[in-house]
Amino acid sequence: MNSDLKKINKAKKNSRSNSNFNKPKFVERLIKINRVSKVTKGGKKLSFRAIVVIGDENGKVGVGVAKADDVVNAFKKAKADGHKNLIELPITKSLSIPHNVTGQFGACKVIMRPSIEGSGVIAGGAVRIVLEVAGVKNVIAKQLGSNNLLNNARASICALKNLTTKAQVSKKRDLNLT
Repeated sequence: MNSDLKKINKAKKNSRSNSNFNKPKFVERLIKINRVSKVTKGGKKLSFRAIVVIGDENGKVGVGVAKADDVVNAFKKAKADGHKNLIELPITKSLSIPHNVTGQFGACKVIMRPSIEGSGVIAGGAVRIVLEVAGVKNVIAKQLGSNNLLNNARASICALKNLTTKAQVSKKRDLNLT
């Protein structure tokens, strides 16, 4: 009887350790931490706002924003927000995007184009961080309009949401791929 319990507990431990291998490893990259203040009756209340991009470098990416009284809690809350806002995007064999795409958020506009293999990520600021964390290796991107880091990150997410594959387009048009 006692040996059966030991076997069951050992199996549970093994199943727990094996489940950790199946979970995707997420990479978190901090875009910016701002010190913000709120004017109240008793004076100014200081807090911190964190903007974090989270992804698995294999086609999943999300942007999270959160405020807290200290930097560590703001980062943790932003990371949790990023997990809630994950999107999945199609990546080609050459680790690029399938086609040209634009995204807009607020006054920010982001244009992305696929690039040849080996060219790297040609982008700046928050757009570059979003593309690297998403796992896109060969792309050309340009941000137009405002230089707001949060809006540029969200505009790049909007652009990546608009990506489609050939299979999705053929299904939508009722065509057969040969």
